[in-house]
Amino acid sequence: MRAAFAAQGDPVRLAGGKGGTWRVGDVVLKPAEGDEEVRWRGDILAGLPESPHFRIARPVRAADGDWLAGGWEATRAVAGQPDPRRVDDVIRAGAAFHEAVAAVPRPALLDRRDNPWEYGNKLAFGDDVPAGRRRPSAVLDQLLDLWRPVALPEQIVHGDLLGNVLFEPGLPPAVIDWAAYWRPAVWASAVVAVDAMVWHGAGSGVINRWAHLPEWGQALVRAAIYRLATWDAGGWPQEPEEPYRPLVTAFERLLAGHEEGLSGGVRAAGQTRSSQEM
Repeated sequence: MRAAFAAQGDPVRLAGGKGGTWRVGDVVLKPAEGDEEVRWRGDILAGLPESPHFRIARPVRAADGDWLAGGWEATRAVAGQPDPRRVDDVIRAGAAFHEAVAAVPRPALLDRRDNPWEYGNKLAFGDDVPAGRRRPSAVLDQLLDLWRPVALPEQIVHGDLLGNVLFEPGLPPAVIDWAAYWRPAVWASAVVAVDAMVWHGAGSGVINRWAHLPEWGQALVRAAIYRLATWDAGGWPQEPEEPYRPLVTAFERLLAGHEEGLSGGVRAAGQTRSSQEM
């Protein structure tokens, strides 16, 4: 596989991911998950202009010109390490990345996804989901009770930023391992905040620092639903429900304050969603 991507050097297994990622010289190799998406992502990232606000891991073509070879994909190695304590910097880097890809049209491949993450994504946004994939969850039920329809523009976003933004002194943050979703950009920022609070001890201050973002409260609700529902649909053991419980209270307070400030009140839950509602 090294020869297919002209990678030279001894392979070194990289931490993170699913344990199958290797660095060979200045090339990073990993098993491809979905040929169609790898090719779509390669085309987009290869043509993305350089930015002073973020770096990307540029895709590497195989010898035959494809973005795949033998079920593997490759990118250029980028310097840096993830730092989940830098939640605000991750959100800023994500915002810059999303601005850069805002004009990318919605890829049809998203309609063909069927995995636990897609189940969580759909449940979080009120889309139809298959019956019987959820396990009983009081916290998830509470989050669903907080869900209200809101109208925000959607675009292609990175839905898993916190562990996939690398920091290196003197360089812009690097955005790697693009998990593509067609959702409001504010939701991607909310996923960062939720992950930081649940798994990395970030205080609830992150909620207040980004409360100026449009429909921030509902974006947070959807981010938490997405994470919990994905875990449910995957059927993985030891469901991490307890870390989400304090978030419910924090979201209730945020949403209560938002509703008090609305002159026209809020729309009732269950209202039919338009194509622009999330």
